[in-house]
Amino acid sequence: MHCFIYKGNKKEELYLYIAKQDDFSAVPQAILKIIGTPSFVMELALTPERQLAREKASDVIKGIEENGFFIQLPPTLYPAPKNLQ
Repeated sequence: MHCFIYKGNKKEELYLYIAKQDDFSAVPQAILKIIGTPSFVMELALTPERQLAREKASDVIKGIEENGFFIQLPPTLYPAPKNLQ
């Protein structure tokens, strides 16, 4: 599967994967509002075996097939437990 990756201008490290370049028709307006103005990052050929930095490629493929898009959220940073500070 080929996909196109965009980042928004409102949240750092939040990425949107879609199947067709510049076609945001499957993405709900509420999500586009959270993302802000999407800017193209790259095109990527995905296979279930492909290694991605933060997501399983199979999850991205499934999200695009089922919903028309996939959102990669920024990493969650948890504070260190008090006994480790």
